Amino acid sequence: MAHQSTLIADDIDAYLKAHEVKGLLRFLTCGSVDDGKSTLIGRLLYDSKMIFEDQLAALEADSRRVGTQGGEIDFALLVDGLAAEREQGITIDVAYRFFSTDKRKFIVADTPGHEQYTRNMVTGASTADAAIILIDARKGVLTQTRRHSYLVNLLGIRHVVLAINKMDLVDWSQARFDEIVADYRIFADQIGLEAFTAIPMSALRGDNITEPSPRARWYQGPPLLRWLEEAPLDAEAVEAPFRMPVQWVNRPNLDFRGFSGFIAAGAVHPGDKVKVMPSGRETSVARIVTKDGDLGRAVAGQSITLTLTDEVDASRGDVIAAAGQPPGVADQFECTLVWFDDEAMMPGRPYLLKLGARTVSAQVNEPKYKINVNTLEHLAATRLELNEIGVCNLQLDAAIAFDPYVEGKDLGGFILIDRITNRTVGAGMLHFALRRSQNIHWQALDLDGAARAAQKGQTARVVWLTGLSGAGKSTIANLLEKRLHTAGRHTYLLDGDNVRHGLNKDLGFTEEDRVENIRRVAEVAKLMVDAGLIVLVSFISPFRAERRMARELMAQGQFIEVFIDTPLAEAERRDVKGLYKKARAGQLKNFTGVDSPYEPPEHPEIRIDTTSLTAEAAAERIFARLIEEDRPG
Repeated sequence: MAHQSTLIADDIDAYLKAHEVKGLLRFLTCGSVDDGKSTLIGRLLYDSKMIFEDQLAALEADSRRVGTQGGEIDFALLVDGLAAEREQGITIDVAYRFFSTDKRKFIVADTPGHEQYTRNMVTGASTADAAIILIDARKGVLTQTRRHSYLVNLLGIRHVVLAINKMDLVDWSQARFDEIVADYRIFADQIGLEAFTAIPMSALRGDNITEPSPRARWYQGPPLLRWLEEAPLDAEAVEAPFRMPVQWVNRPNLDFRGFSGFIAAGAVHPGDKVKVMPSGRETSVARIVTKDGDLGRAVAGQSITLTLTDEVDASRGDVIAAAGQPPGVADQFECTLVWFDDEAMMPGRPYLLKLGARTVSAQVNEPKYKINVNTLEHLAATRLELNEIGVCNLQLDAAIAFDPYVEGKDLGGFILIDRITNRTVGAGMLHFALRRSQNIHWQALDLDGAARAAQKGQTARVVWLTGLSGAGKSTIANLLEKRLHTAGRHTYLLDGDNVRHGLNKDLGFTEEDRVENIRRVAEVAKLMVDAGLIVLVSFISPFRAERRMARELMAQGQFIEVFIDTPLAEAERRDVKGLYKKARAGQLKNFTGVDSPYEPPEHPEIRIDTTSLTAEAAAERIFARLIEEDRPG
């Protein structure tokens, strides 16, 4: 590799030392399809002499074989590594590349331009200090330009280059350049993007990339590389209040107990008073431990282990913070949410929320509005579809330590994960805690569910019967309750049809309403279990995610899922209520099994095959299971 510094040849130790203390700038390239993002990064790598000779030879061979430049070097191939990217000539995944100059080190994220890969662009932007937004000089400002600019601003990136590329294809027209800049400035003002630097360039030809271009003498600003070298590195993270999410409790032996993590913000010294959040327990720092020995000071960006002067309870996901300026603690928030998944966001559906090292269960309420990225208009919405951006309220199952995103990305930015598939389905930014989360607290009670159940001489449980309409759930549940009542057990039956006459009379049968229907029923069932009852729940409950949510509301062993397994053809043949006939005729929309899916349980505690068991035999089988588990061990 022909490095940019002669030190590597003359004094390798001096070169490595100089390289070690250089500042690091993380930046991304974004914009619409074919604006030249990959070509730009390839040119930067090539011109900064960060390509090995064998890589250059391979690049030249690939350019002849699959390149788009007529046999000349196709710089995009340096970062478009996926076969599908090379075949289509587009970027699909996020590609990260490292390079350096005498002044600074860089990590660049090449992000996709296609709308369907917006989630990948957000991934690349989430750790970036600066952004290069490319525009094809022939096309001007496009929808993806606006979307990516909005996201860059939303994610708090304040150092922005507007790279107006392919100027060679418009004869280096200053008028065209000024027209695009004026058009973009209008949009930038609308979204609150306070400043940007516009640079005319040709990534393919190398104009205004590392050196000023003689073809644009009318441009007096810096070439791109000089701008990257001189862009200010924010000192805000070091100056902010101390924050360190605990990633690992370090206990190598009985004599040492430390808390390891990456300092997200601020600085810390031995003797500093700190709080462990969300518990709020105050203590002091005893030592700052690293593999190279103890430190007298540690700052944002360092990975360390802290020992504390007191034995405090802290675990992964907790936050050690400055005692005088601790983060907030809440379980309900307003947030901006960017939806990544092909399957729409379901209000009320439980997702996993990961913020820092903490993972909790979360439900997203119906959006307050979604945002049209072209006009910035706030639009009414009941859900968010792929790549849509909206403002929503979040409810968590546990309080977390947080900072508003504008004050700190590490404790203000989160991702949502599908509980069934483990896909990352969304990313968001916390605005503030909802006031009601601060006003509502758990009231301590002297009696608990175990005491109430003991008074009744039984084990409180939820028996959740799920299956298609017409499977026989209600019939079996009714017979089971009678059998339990005869045996002296205290029960209550929550039936899908009956609940919709009262508690859920305001809900229809859309997917969102079905999710909310089960959420409410699960919460009622939880209260009844706490009252010491055996609760029989007879609902179609078609989605696994909601049944899992109901299970996780209960204590271990309290939830018994019973799959009333009746084939669709058999359930439809019975059609006691005539519902399938109406659904087939188009008179009933969103009917499970016809035009709405049913997701059968994967591992139910009990499976009832109604083609081989009568309703009476099925009820007796469930009864026997309950009675058997009630017997003393």
